[in-house]
Amino acid sequence: MTPQDAAKFSTMFNAIVDNISRAVLGKKRVIRLVLTTLIAEGHILLEDAPGTGKTVLAKSLAASIEGSHSRIQFTPDLLPSDVTGVNIYDQHSGTFEFHKGPVFASIVLADEINRASPKTQSALLEVMEESKVTVDGVTYGAGRPFMVIATQNPIEQTGTYKLPEAQLDRFLMKTALGYPDHDSVITILTGSAQRDRTASLRPVISGEDITVLSDIAGHVYLNPAIADYVARLGAATRNDAETRIGVSVRGCIALVRASKVWAAAQGRNFVIPDDIKELASEVFTHRIILDPESEFNGVTPADVMTRILASVAPPTEQM
Repeated sequence: MTPQDAAKFSTMFNAIVDNISRAVLGKKRVIRLVLTTLIAEGHILLEDAPGTGKTVLAKSLAASIEGSHSRIQFTPDLLPSDVTGVNIYDQHSGTFEFHKGPVFASIVLADEINRASPKTQSALLEVMEESKVTVDGVTYGAGRPFMVIATQNPIEQTGTYKLPEAQLDRFLMKTALGYPDHDSVITILTGSAQRDRTASLRPVISGEDITVLSDIAGHVYLNPAIADYVARLGAATRNDAETRIGVSVRGCIALVRASKVWAAAQGRNFVIPDDIKELASEVFTHRIILDPESEFNGVTPADVMTRILASVAPPTEQM
């Protein structure tokens, strides 16, 4: 990847962010995280209260890349076939015809995913991991680009089912959108006559361009010293006294993938330690399973990550 490629990447990346920011106000960092996840060909989990603009974010992203968008409202009675699709018998032709479910879209918003039963939650596993769905022995590709933006309510709310660790690990990042700042709220309220802020958005690039950006980001240079830093961070989460399960090699790979996109978005064709530190919490925290005693004492995975980032020294050699 040349410096010119990195500069072009950064220009396109920031153009998409600016376009989405016209509808999602005051949330540029979260927008950058979501776009980084898309280009890294991963999925993102947002843990937020209702009404923070998650649907607007998903629609804005889809509109900006000229892609399709779908929303799945997860409820206790939702069936796996409601997500993936179902074969329906056609009396005229005498054959079964597959009717695709809402998971077949460029940007899929899985809203309140932890309100559905574990069986329905698991219906997303294959398509999130392999970008394909198998129904009655036949496999259907989800296409590229493809990303699931899942949201969940805080687990202490009634009527929720905790996501299994295996499914949490399928998300490249976990973050929160949060409520907008005061000035952004004023702007939203004064423009409340415009019910859909995404309606005026125009595509910045095409879905095919996103796949090109994904391929370009894969060629960002990763110094062996940076790879060693990521490996040491992952090992520190596994060896920490307050964790039962730390970050796997798959989690470390996810951090590298995201950091390459993050570096290119800054106009660089190489990863620096600051890229790793900038994204480590969003990529690692949801993969850390605490020791029950530590959890009972009020320790959080975020506390563990803060301590590890402070204690594990980044590389200092010239890269």
